[in-house]
Amino acid sequence: MNRLRFAIAAVCLAVFAASGRAPRALAPADPTFEALADLVTAKMGEHHVPGVALGVLRDGHATIRAFGVRNVDDPQPITNDTVFPLASISKTVTTTAVMRLVEQGKIDLRAPVRKYLPEFRVADDAASREVTVWHLVTHTSGWEGQLSAADKGDETLARFVAGLSTTMQLAPPGAAWSYNNAGFGVAGRIIEVVTGKTFSEAIDDLVFGPIGLTLAFTRIGDIAVRRFAIGHRAAADGTLSIIKPFTLGSTLPAGGTAMAMTDLLEYARFHLGDGAGAAGVRVLPRAALEEMRRPQLRKQAYDEDMGLGWHLRSVGGVQTAAHGGTFAGHILLLELVPEKHFALAILTNAGSGWRLIQDVERAALHDYHDAAFAANQAIGHRGLNETLPSAAPLPQQPPLAPYVGLYERPMNTVDVKTVDGRLVVQVKSRSGIRDPEMPLAFYGPDRAMVMSGPEHNASVEFIRDAAGEVQWIRLTGRIARRVAH
Repeated sequence: MNRLRFAIAAVCLAVFAASGRAPRALAPADPTFEALADLVTAKMGEHHVPGVALGVLRDGHATIRAFGVRNVDDPQPITNDTVFPLASISKTVTTTAVMRLVEQGKIDLRAPVRKYLPEFRVADDAASREVTVWHLVTHTSGWEGQLSAADKGDETLARFVAGLSTTMQLAPPGAAWSYNNAGFGVAGRIIEVVTGKTFSEAIDDLVFGPIGLTLAFTRIGDIAVRRFAIGHRAAADGTLSIIKPFTLGSTLPAGGTAMAMTDLLEYARFHLGDGAGAAGVRVLPRAALEEMRRPQLRKQAYDEDMGLGWHLRSVGGVQTAAHGGTFAGHILLLELVPEKHFALAILTNAGSGWRLIQDVERAALHDYHDAAFAANQAIGHRGLNETLPSAAPLPQQPPLAPYVGLYERPMNTVDVKTVDGRLVVQVKSRSGIRDPEMPLAFYGPDRAMVMSGPEHNASVEFIRDAAGEVQWIRLTGRIARRVAH
């Protein structure tokens, strides 16, 4: 047995030497982690998830466990260094790069976007003039955000930003929090302009290199020669199939980073630290990292705040900063608990992985930190789906008339009506396809929950304007504006 342990240690040292990264002390035995690992195994079967990487950073020690396979058609095992697309967790990487440029005096968060992109334009003239970099990285630009870029090589972001000139404005900048991928595409183009580099080159120079990440990528060619996890979808009977083609998406600032779990925990370690990279060189002041985790605004009708890039939530008095990701059959989460110097990361390669993630995240917060959600605590969208953990309808429902009406986005309309004394929501695509009706019940002020159907226990929020009138509905973190009562 001792010979085996020495052999394993020798292999670990050889791997670290090859990567140029100094070895860290092995984590002590952690029964709580073992219980989480057992939960992951159970949830993989329950939710038809073929592969998972689980990581915990606690008291300076990283513990990682890999489960399942990278690809059901070629069932090679997930390992600690299997690369996963991070999807929207990438937004924290983009914001980290922005903060480096703020420290260098090249970007002012409160400056108008037009200071850096003079030709910038969306459909609304006032928003085109007034929107700032801060609005971009806090999801408050107010325009339609579910837009992606066509891959045009090094010209992708330039062409994407130029193509926003007719983008619908749903709210004035700063008026309503609404999850917005397009804003991060604009932020990425600003990074390119002020650095004179492509986005990938800038991220290498500003984030990956200084932090010391060696299994972190934004180029599909770099990933193709690595062990990487393929996304999957599950049929109604649970049969899994891979999603083709494998891609990171072309709006890299919003969702185009990929990392192995080893590097993701190093990235978390950096964000929990004093701003020094792996080599001890200062990358950001501690104050800049803390500013990213400082509440910038309240996410209306949520019990949450928005930081710079990070989504901020208090669970049982424990403050968390997190970001999830959802893209092409990959569902993922990175969560920091700064006051405990703790991080949790869960990477899955199935579209149903969000259910596993929410169960494991809630167990981790409870078991490590004795933290549980309060009854009727309104949770916000963080880049992945969640259902309300502990909610019950109010005994006395509010008057429904203020919420009834037609709300719109470019790709669909949302009809809010009363049926048999209950508020019902139905989404209709512009092509005429109607989603199932979703009966609602309010569990808090302007906060409703879906009472039955495929979206059971999902949250729906109504947002008021400065005059106190209901002006927007928010579904899965995105707003639609009211156009008719």
